Amino acid sequence: MGKTHAEVASRYCHDARLVAIAGGKRAPKLAAEYQVDFEGSVENLLDRDDIDAVIITTPHDCHLPQGLAAAQHGKHILMEKPIGTSLPDIDQLIDACSRAGLNLMTAQTQRYRDGNRVAKSLIDSGAIGRIRMVEEVQHAQLPADISHSTETCGRLLGHGIHSPDRLRWFLEDEAEWVCGFSGNYAIQSPHENSSMTLIQFSRGVMATVWVTFESAPPLFPTSAFHARIIGEKGLLDIDSYGMVKLGTENGWQVMYEQEPFDFQKDPLSPVRLKSFALQDQEFVDSILENRAPAITGGDGRAAVEIVLAAYQSQQTHRMVHIG
Repeated sequence: MGKTHAEVASRYCHDARLVAIAGGKRAPKLAAEYQVDFEGSVENLLDRDDIDAVIITTPHDCHLPQGLAAAQHGKHILMEKPIGTSLPDIDQLIDACSRAGLNLMTAQTQRYRDGNRVAKSLIDSGAIGRIRMVEEVQHAQLPADISHSTETCGRLLGHGIHSPDRLRWFLEDEAEWVCGFSGNYAIQSPHENSSMTLIQFSRGVMATVWVTFESAPPLFPTSAFHARIIGEKGLLDIDSYGMVKLGTENGWQVMYEQEPFDFQKDPLSPVRLKSFALQDQEFVDSILENRAPAITGGDGRAAVEIVLAAYQSQQTHRMVHIG
């Protein structure tokens, strides 16, 4: 993510420029690659007067202390998801930014993927009527011997967090009840790599979120980030990296198809980076226009709250009420 945002800030964003990079063993090489200053510590970077905003892409357990430090130095913040790992931490960060008059934006690039934006416009136009049910799927495969630190948290929080955020965005509603199951099958880890979550939203929509990084090969087609939505008068089949299809009584119609790209061979493909460029530009524009960003710290908090409720449900074997 550090390299992704460095590429976007250097080559895609306007009215802003990349100034310096700090943090992590790869930071010196990254700074040299983009011909900007390397700072030996986050504190040194935050002390600079020529920096107005920071993008924090560090491990999840660093988000609170680094976010608070940035706020204390008067820097606007774009925080990679998840915005934090506990609600009190997130509340502390939101409050610090609010008191300092700073923008705090949560990075959620799925809101800026073209396929998802087409789907959102179809939903908002009433193309499928009132939504009744949604199925969210994220499947991947990792080596069985992969190791994880205790600080990175589980896959539902670290990566699956896209799904509760997309649900809130699609539905423009808040979760009310959450039931979750999670664990590991093939990967030995202190945190889960597979989970299934059932969510009921306040206006009655039922949704499932199925996340696994332990899928058997060859994986289901279009399962990297997929949603199926049942509406009162139509259907949506959404592959965030492929086709968006609208189903009506007249059959299926392809509404959008993304140009393919190979993430492993070309992670800096313009096709992949478009959503990051739109997101990061929104962060810049919100600062220059003195307004709240499109995805606030509160949005980041709400998605984390759903995931933490799912974890609580797994631990207690009970449904968890939100709100």
